[in-house]
Amino acid sequence: MSDPKYDEGVIMALVERFNTQRLPKALELKDRIDAGGTLNDLDMNFLQSVLADAQSIKPLIERHPEYQDLVGRAAQLFREITEKALENEKNAG
Repeated sequence: MSDPKYDEGVIMALVERFNTQRLPKALELKDRIDAGGTLNDLDMNFLQSVLADAQSIKPLIERHPEYQDLVGRAAQLFREITEKALENEKNAG
């Protein structure tokens, strides 16, 4: 069993990081990709980091289903970015 106070602190930190770091970077990537751009190595590292973090917080989100919608919407944004970037890479090559 997990400590609810601990979970609350972790969730607050994750939401803060998402709002101040992850979401702004994702929106910048989306704008670039939607304009026909491609991903560079730094972008790929960022996306890999996001994916690894998403995997590691699964148990936390399972314990707190009130955040599942937010996580789902974020996952959809990252999915759109990667799918469009792959399409752009194919069209560029």
